[in-house]
Amino acid sequence: MSHGFDTLAIHAGQDPEARTGAVIPPIYQTSTYAQDAVGAPRQGYEYSRSGNPTRDALQECLAALEGGPVGLAFASGLAAEDTLLRAACKPGDHVVIPDDAYGGTYRLFAKVAERWGLAYTPAKVSDVDAVRAAIRPGVTRIVWVETPTNPLLGIADIAALAAVAHDAGALLVVDNTFASPYLQQPLALGADVVVHSTTKYVGGHSDVVGGALVAADRGLGEELRFHQNAMGAVNGPFDAWLTLRGIKTLGVRMDRHCDNAERIAAYLDGHAKVGQVIYPGLPSHPGHEVAAKQMRRFGGMISFRAAGGEEHAVEICNQAKLFVLAESLGGVESLIEHPGRMTHASVAGSPLEVPGDLVRLSVGIETVDDLLADLEQALG
Repeated sequence: MSHGFDTLAIHAGQDPEARTGAVIPPIYQTSTYAQDAVGAPRQGYEYSRSGNPTRDALQECLAALEGGPVGLAFASGLAAEDTLLRAACKPGDHVVIPDDAYGGTYRLFAKVAERWGLAYTPAKVSDVDAVRAAIRPGVTRIVWVETPTNPLLGIADIAALAAVAHDAGALLVVDNTFASPYLQQPLALGADVVVHSTTKYVGGHSDVVGGALVAADRGLGEELRFHQNAMGAVNGPFDAWLTLRGIKTLGVRMDRHCDNAERIAAYLDGHAKVGQVIYPGLPSHPGHEVAAKQMRRFGGMISFRAAGGEEHAVEICNQAKLFVLAESLGGVESLIEHPGRMTHASVAGSPLEVPGDLVRLSVGIETVDDLLADLEQALG
């Protein structure tokens, strides 16, 4: 029997515990497990890097929400990304990445993977022809996509890019962090692997750091599982438990994030002190039609350019009160940041450098009129 998203979020991998009937999966805070005999671990559990029941519950739930056979949980989103690159690529391979990728992803490619021998080319992922042109036939192993991108909220056509990647013998990897599995399911559109920073919308409460991979192919998923164990960057059982707790309300939270973001985007659009509003839900957004086709709604992230330039953008961030000045995103509280000096400082001077007048909002689930009033006073 198939179930709806919210039912899966609450029940997938989370049957009542067999011994006591506990409704919530226990936190198995253990490093090792007693074995029934030499070479006969009980239910396959030997050591918590290799397997832990709390983490397994989270992994099963993540796989169900993204519609893949194998889900894997990691200590952070970047740990998940690094494991994927090591498993799917080898020195001498090539990857196409977004030309406005998350700063940490760019740093991983530019400062770590490139030294290992992995080449990369930034391309505008909203432009299918640009991605196609960036592919090196026989060498490109992955086409790496964020949609929406961070922080410029570009929209990539997942189905079209899946066809381009597969024609070249490459995998399509989609970072689904900004959308969450509630708003977008890339595997159903042809992607091979979905990446998440579960720190963000999946966890949803700014109290845990984590990452995830979900693979469309079981064979690839098992290869990723081998590397997860071999490389060891797994999340701990309490972190897995916190993430599972957050997942249960993902659907209702995302609906409120979207409700609030739509109101705020409409308010900012045309405001005298705002030069441009970047939100996929606005018909003026160049990716609006693609986003409407592949997303349930348009998400809780908004970027805008301050009409007064970079110093005005910094002032807006500093003047906000309800919008907390902080990095990260996707929690129940609203956040504001200056990408050029905060989350994306690592791409300064690179092809991925972001505009200095850009402000990024992670719209939370507070009373929207309060958020609007805060932005009004912050804009000055």
